[in-house]
Amino acid sequence: MGRQFGQMMLSLTLALVFGPAMSETWALDVRSVPFDYSSPAIATDYHPLDKAARKWRICVAYPHLKDAYWLGVNYGMVQEASHLGVGFRLVEAGGYPNLDRQIDQVKACVAAGADAVIVGTVSMDGLTPTLVDIARSIPVLAAVNDIADAGITAKSGVSWREMGRAAAEVIAKSHPKGSAPVRLAWFPGTKGAGWVRFVEEGFHAGLADSSAEIVVVKYGDTGREIQLNLVEEVLDAFPDIDYLVGSGPMAEAAVSILRERGLTDRIGIVSDYMTPAVLRGIKRGKILAAPDDFPVLQGKLAIEQAVRAIEGSLSVRHAGPRIQTVTAETVIGMDQSGTVAPASFVPVFEMN
Repeated sequence: MGRQFGQMMLSLTLALVFGPAMSETWALDVRSVPFDYSSPAIATDYHPLDKAARKWRICVAYPHLKDAYWLGVNYGMVQEASHLGVGFRLVEAGGYPNLDRQIDQVKACVAAGADAVIVGTVSMDGLTPTLVDIARSIPVLAAVNDIADAGITAKSGVSWREMGRAAAEVIAKSHPKGSAPVRLAWFPGTKGAGWVRFVEEGFHAGLADSSAEIVVVKYGDTGREIQLNLVEEVLDAFPDIDYLVGSGPMAEAAVSILRERGLTDRIGIVSDYMTPAVLRGIKRGKILAAPDDFPVLQGKLAIEQAVRAIEGSLSVRHAGPRIQTVTAETVIGMDQSGTVAPASFVPVFEMN
């Protein structure tokens, strides 16, 4: 009863804060307990701001721009910053192993003048002392990758446990417990990254009622070349594998490798998140499925939350798009605007 009442009150608060429908509405899941992904998600039609009160300056930090996922986040931030009339400066660490570089980048970016900072972190808690210090003067927001709560004002992101579970359920539905066993290789991403532990927890939970066995696990940075090498290693060592499951860049690399080896019809590929190439692979029947967490929309939400935090109007501290699992059947007629950047888009590091 207490939880139901809390959800009802939060829904009422959302309605009062956002009022009548404006020019745009975002379909979001708002966490009933901020920063707790185990708390119930309240489906909300979120009405973003129309304009910022001033031309605020936002510092933005990404783990990398090696794949089209973060390019989509960047595209969303550019769209929303332009819409609201604010500017940002973007820095990227070059990969998940580069914690010290990201710390230095964030410090320098904020020191150059910022009204708020948005962090797509390379580490769950490695930046915490730095961000706690920054939070004494300006709002600090997390985008996409989960991060320790200390010093954080708001989070734009989805549950990576749910993303991992959604990927596993693609396998589990085809191979329920008691059916003929299948063997899969699991490529979680970079060991120690803020999202990897959670995606692994969800993935293992989603496989619990299946006949699938994880026979090999390969950690590695999500750069495409690294993932390509890991897939090659697995296929050399485990020629009888049935599925390759893991990050978007792994799935992208696997498509070409399986084609070269003549294994496309024997080994299935499942991605645990969406990229433009993964989307194309699903459309062409080369990739079975991927959960979509709408990276473009996550980028837009992060900028919008930052402006609200600066202006003192932030009420929804933790929200993200509603996850959808995309297959060859569901991709037909899909609205891709919240998922991928246009093919012509190039990264934008500075908006004035």
